[in-house]
Amino acid sequence: MILSSTDKDATRTKGAAVEIAAALERRINSGELPAGDPLPTERALCEEFATSRPTVREALLLMQGRGYVKLETGRRPRAAQPTLDGILSSAASHISSLLGDAESGAHLEQLRQFIEAAAARIAAANATSIQLHKIKSALEQNEADIDTDRFPASDIAFHRAIVAVVGNPIILKLHDMFVSNMLANRPRRPSLNVSDRISYDEHVAIYDAIVAGDPMKAAELTDQHLMRSYRSRLAGAGRE
Repeated sequence: MILSSTDKDATRTKGAAVEIAAALERRINSGELPAGDPLPTERALCEEFATSRPTVREALLLMQGRGYVKLETGRRPRAAQPTLDGILSSAASHISSLLGDAESGAHLEQLRQFIEAAAARIAAANATSIQLHKIKSALEQNEADIDTDRFPASDIAFHRAIVAVVGNPIILKLHDMFVSNMLANRPRRPSLNVSDRISYDEHVAIYDAIVAGDPMKAAELTDQHLMRSYRSRLAGAGRE
């Protein structure tokens, strides 16, 4: 394929932006440019790298996406060190733009099933007495919240308490961002006593399997519970 002059210019600009971003990120990682310090001005960067302002701005956007710079309106960009929260937040912000809303929701549901079924299996095999107590406390709160606006929050808390047993901060963060936020934003439907009671009873079954130390049953019940609730929502029967 033969590129037009416009395409060639765009390719060169992209390549230059990547090189500038990489150079600045090396300075941040080495401590030459400490986190929190302002970056050189756009004019200074243009002169240093013999490039244009649009190219410098594209480099800064690349760095922002990787967590190496904080961009604020009216202020000089400041150096930053990437954090787990920042990286995952950046990834989350792009999911909806990469996928259609319906497709994005389906992928998040699948991610949720994968994480929580595996977490239930691990919890049944390895949960400590303190972790079991936390799961039980979340379950009791979930029962108290049946048919109230608080039910979604305690529903999330119950599942989160199970995921926390895994002890992996990345998995827990993914759950919080891609699962908990997704559930919290679902609209509440009226007259959900029956739906809430079904969900709670399924939570009880999952908890009992975890306490009994039955990993396969705990994982299977969790998978069935999440699939049932997802199909119920698709059918317009309510929420999880």
